[in-house]
This record gives sequence, structure tokens and C-alpha cells, in this order.
Amino acid sequence: MVTYLDAETAPLRNTGQIRLYGEEGFEGMRKACQLTARCLDELVDMVQPGVTTEAIDRFVFEFGADHGAVPATLNYRGYKKSSCTSINHVVCHGIPDTKPLKEGDIVNIDVTYILDGWHGDSSRMYPVGRIKRAAERLLEVTHECLMRGIEAVKPGARTGAIGHAIQSYAEAERCSVVRDFCGHGLGQLFHDAPNILHYGSPNEGVEMRPGMIFTIEPMINLGRPHVKVLSDGWTAVTRDRSLSAQYEHSIGVTSEGCEIFTLSPKGLDRPGLPS
Repeated sequence: MVTYLDAETAPLRNTGQIRLYGEEGFEGMRKACQLTARCLDELVDMVQPGVTTEAIDRFVFEFGADHGAVPATLNYRGYKKSSCTSINHVVCHGIPDTKPLKEGDIVNIDVTYILDGWHGDSSRMYPVGRIKRAAERLLEVTHECLMRGIEAVKPGARTGAIGHAIQSYAEAERCSVVRDFCGHGLGQLFHDAPNILHYGSPNEGVEMRPGMIFTIEPMINLGRPHVKVLSDGWTAVTRDRSLSAQYEHSIGVTSEGCEIFTLSPKGLDRPGLPS
């Protein structure tokens, strides 16, 4: 039995119940999410061959500090970095380090800032120099999966409609959807109910209602969908070493559809950008 709660009176922990936020919550999310989007915009010029993901991570921390925000991942369940940087066959939760990026790499950078108690969560793919057409196509398919998932958001529909839209398009493009990770409720908590699967059928999942806030963040592989987590306990990679990509937005359900909180102010959140 799914229950929905007024977020203003709900306890500040994940109870499995779904919070419904009002205008104050939406405004808090706009501010936090736009800070995250601005940071991701700044990284477009920074992501170049020879740059380390450690340097990117340091920039994420400092950009947040300069604007009164802290990264949600820093010291989250023992994680020691301010961002996740997932390169090539890394599906998600790649840990920034001192190894330089190489020409032809693709990297997902995932940033969540906490600003005034609200979580702004978003990730994008960045090409490193010139990338191969297969990688370019994967970025295009993955972004389109995200946007089709967002288009499926409307009151009265079930969250399975999001997954169905993503899975249908990805598999028609001969790609696969990772099933081991999913989107999640968001707001004053980093991870909250409901889980948002990126596969499924339209009659599955919970009913979407105005005031719900969650992420949609499909991970799409060029090869098979299977992943494994490395011995560090965080880094997830494709089992067949095929390329993987991910785009993520934080959204709020409205009376007519949804609002995307993490859109780039400069229009830099789509693939096909100059590197």
C-alpha cells in the first residue's frame, strides 16, 4: 500500500512513503538544482585530455563552497569525494583520481549540491577531445532516453511509464538498459521514495501526483546490461567492458506534467557539444 505525505509535516528520513512538496519545496529545489547545473556548465571547458578527475572533483567542491553549498556525496556512507566521475565502461559511482583523461574518452560527471537543505542532483556526459562515432551515438541515445522518460511524467500515470519509454527507445536503438541502479525520490533527503526504474511497463509502479520530486537517470550500455561492482565497493562497470553512458535530471511533478529543475542555463546539457 503506497501512502503519500505532505512533505512539510513528514519526518526527515526515508520511511518508504512518498512526499508531496508545495511551492516552497519547488523553489528550494530550483535554487539547489540550478547551482548544480551551473557547475556542470563550467565543467564543459575544463574536461579536456590531460585533466585529472581529481582536479574536476576539487573544482566541484570549491564551486559549491563559493556559493554556500556542500556536495551531498562527500562522506556519504564513507564516500570521500565531492562528485562521481565515470569513464567509458564505468556505469556509475566512479571515484575521482589522479589518472588523466585521454583523447576519445567519455566521462559522466554526477554532482549533487545541498543548498539551504535542498538537494540538486544531476549528471551529464562529456566527450574528451574527439570521440568515436559509436560513443557519440551512445550519448545521443542516452540523452534521448532521458528526455523520453521525462515526457512520460504526468499526474495519474504510473512511474512504470517512465521506464517503458526509456527501455522501448534504448532497445530499438540496439542498446541495453542497466537494471541494477535507478532514479529516486529527492528533496530534503538525498535518496527517498519512490524508486524510479528505467525499464518496465506503463501499468507498473506508483501513481505520479503533483508535488512528487525525483530523479530520472538512465544508464545505457552499448553492449549487454549486466554490471559488476569493483572491490572499492563503489565503482560499477559493464561486465562485457562495453561503453556506458548516463544523463540525469531532477524533476518535480506538476498539475500538467513536470518541471525540470536541473536544465542548463546555457543549454549545455545535451550531447553534440564542442569539447
